[in-house]
Amino acid sequence: MKKIKLYTTEELLDEDLGPIGTPERDDFEKKLADELHAYRVGEAIRQAREAQELTQAELGERMGVQRSQVCRLESGKSITLKSMMRAFRALGIDVALEMKGIGKVTL
Repeated sequence: MKKIKLYTTEELLDEDLGPIGTPERDDFEKKLADELHAYRVGEAIRQAREAQELTQAELGERMGVQRSQVCRLESGKSITLKSMMRAFRALGIDVALEMKGIGKVTL
């Protein structure tokens, strides 16, 4: 019986993009982290909307956008600081951001 070589994710990334510290790998790692963060923000918005028993259309009305924009926002696509803040305000969620060099800012 032939043995199958199994590779770790790290080994595959090293082979395809190079080791950590190479420009291609660093770009990939940053993009992945950004997308994961956007997904988590979208998920938080969805959970807050559902906790308030709002539909996407109702949240869209509060935000002044169409339901499709709320759908994209909740799925982690099209998240900008402006759209995120609009959603949080529409849901009545206080937001505090910590920015380098500025400190904590409550919006």
